[in-house]
Amino acid sequence: MNDGEQRHGTGGSVGTDDFQDPAAALTELRAQLEAGRIALGLNQTQLARRAGLGRTSVSQALSSTASAPTAQTVGALARALRLEVRPLLALLAAVSGAPHSSGNALGKPIVDWDPYDLEVHPAAGVPTRSGYGSGPGGAIGRGRQAPLPSYVRRGHDEELSALVDAATQGRTRMVVLVGSSSTGKSRACWEAVQPLAEYGWRLWHPFDPTRAEAALADIERVGPRTVVWLNEAQHYLGAGGGLGERIAASLHALLTDPARGPVLVLGTLWPEYATTYTALPRPGMEDRHPRVRELLAGRQIALPDSFDTAAITDVKALARAGDRQLAHALEHMSEGRLTQFLAGAPELVRRYETASPPARALLRAAMDARRLDVGLHLPLSFLEYAATDYLTKDEYDTLDDNWLGHALAEVTQAVHGNLALLRRIRSRPTQPLMHQGSMAQGPAYRLADYLEQYGRGSRKLVCPPASFWEAAYHRLSQSDITHLAYAAQARHRTYWAYHLWQKAADAGNTEVLTQLTRLREGVGDREGAERLACQAAEAGNTEALAQLADMREIAGDREGADRLAQQAADAGNTDALGSIAELRMLATARDVENEREGAERVLREGAEGHLRRAADGGNTFALVLLANLLNEAGDRNGAEEVAQQAAQTGNTDALLFLARMREEDGDWEEAERLLQRADDAGNEEAVGLLCQLREEVGDREGAERIAREAADAGNNDALERLAHMRKMAGKDGDGLWAYGLDPDGQPSTPW
Repeated sequence: MNDGEQRHGTGGSVGTDDFQDPAAALTELRAQLEAGRIALGLNQTQLARRAGLGRTSVSQALSSTASAPTAQTVGALARALRLEVRPLLALLAAVSGAPHSSGNALGKPIVDWDPYDLEVHPAAGVPTRSGYGSGPGGAIGRGRQAPLPSYVRRGHDEELSALVDAATQGRTRMVVLVGSSSTGKSRACWEAVQPLAEYGWRLWHPFDPTRAEAALADIERVGPRTVVWLNEAQHYLGAGGGLGERIAASLHALLTDPARGPVLVLGTLWPEYATTYTALPRPGMEDRHPRVRELLAGRQIALPDSFDTAAITDVKALARAGDRQLAHALEHMSEGRLTQFLAGAPELVRRYETASPPARALLRAAMDARRLDVGLHLPLSFLEYAATDYLTKDEYDTLDDNWLGHALAEVTQAVHGNLALLRRIRSRPTQPLMHQGSMAQGPAYRLADYLEQYGRGSRKLVCPPASFWEAAYHRLSQSDITHLAYAAQARHRTYWAYHLWQKAADAGNTEVLTQLTRLREGVGDREGAERLACQAAEAGNTEALAQLADMREIAGDREGADRLAQQAADAGNTDALGSIAELRMLATARDVENEREGAERVLREGAEGHLRRAADGGNTFALVLLANLLNEAGDRNGAEEVAQQAAQTGNTDALLFLARMREEDGDWEEAERLLQRADDAGNEEAVGLLCQLREEVGDREGAERIAREAADAGNNDALERLAHMRKMAGKDGDGLWAYGLDPDGQPSTPW
């Protein structure tokens, strides 16, 4: 039956496009409902009971003298009368004068979507004698030929249902499901929107040419009764070049515009992305996601990694009722991780762990690239070059001439669930070359989602080898090398951080100039550092103004420092005010033997005013500095009160301050608890303090081991703290590996 037709009880059909007049459309709508009632032999009371409606609602819906029924009433009547709902809703739209043609509308009706096209994972097939889902004997099939297994509702589904109910009642809503890979996020969203299909809702999945570009280009065209499908929302909200923030702003505008509703925005995210987007920025660091953080506030639903006992009981009941896919999954899953098995995750991991050395080298290079924030599509030229140092000397020497082809054949072979460890990304012939990204430079591959997440855990403490960084420098895009420069710096691989940032700067990226400034300052090149900071400030970078303020303060030009700090604050960056206050605290501490006298003098010189104003502007780290200052001035109670205030706002540096206070009191247990709390909240300095404790008790080897392990995992704070401690103690006078570490962990030569 065509979209524009509805069969009468007499067997005829009438096109809804024939009813442009609202009155005629309403007459036809009621005629079709009445014909359906007569065909089933129901009176209005029976129909009301069957539809779950009041008797008055049914009477008014069928009465020629009443106003038009609501979409909810039409949908309920259509279900009760076994009529197709979409043509009836099209007639209702014509009654209100709303266009029912889909010519200019975004997306398409929900009923026309295939869940696999919305990235719901194909489920694992059921094995037969001839393999998974193939051969004779009533095999279910595999991949897109396999049906989705029966759905088991869990706690998060109830929350989703409430939001969908609100949408059917005309209220705009947004929610992001947060859970690990293959935990059922996309399937939960798919099941949740099915009731909306009966009300004629459409679904828009922005995807081409890229997700972010598609979303930004058309989001202003989103109209009422539309589901905006943002699966893997990191590709939208985390898009580089400011796109993610612009998309977040556009979504906010959509959600707050009553004229465009009702709309339902559904997204999915991995926990690590949700944490990144919602975490408050560290002091001195750029706030990259302020609009995204605001958008996600109060709009997240967490999914568990596994099915609980009640859910497993429901799965068993469905399996006993004949769902062979669920029955097979129950036999082979572990720890309640049913959806992961259905998505083929165990086989992916097994294939990786048993791969040949060349194939495993390609996969490890891909894993490291993704966990260090390289884009989804990895150029083959990068993987080929990067893989070499993942091989031992013997493995490399015994490679055959076609090792790359053999390795690719191995890693691209699909496992059940139609997933592959690496999958070739192919551009469509109709896609403009400007949007093909790395594919325009040659073949590109994407790492399987579950294997990517597996690598984030299993390789967390591993620093990639030299060939990885060399390949990145020569084979990756500017945005990718910028991300990797941050990753290199976090691991104290400053040689590669410097060269990657320098390449980005040479290509016109002025944002990285502040990072190069810090590196030049770190090796004593103050002239070069100031030159870079001036260049960045001229490009409008307020962080560079803060850096220049610090340089003026260190040079003794307090008037110049104050001027630059206020200039930065006026532009919205209050870090400089706190920074010069801290520098003056340190300088006074050096000049004044009595610590309390020095702190009191700093307070008298206006540092407290700087810090209070910075805190009022939202800089909670200024509260931590003020707590330090008050503590040194002898106001211990005031210091604790200010630190607790900062901690309550989510500032984890305040927890470190409180831990030091507990340490001074001899309460080691509470100090450790506070440090662990800060570490759990993502404060990278916490492990540095643990390293410091080892050093203070004389465990030099233990302190160094903790510092190196933290650096390999991307936390350079412990190493910097250890270097400072040893320098202050007269050991390692040039600092601890001032030029960083090579990928193999050995000190680098000057770059």
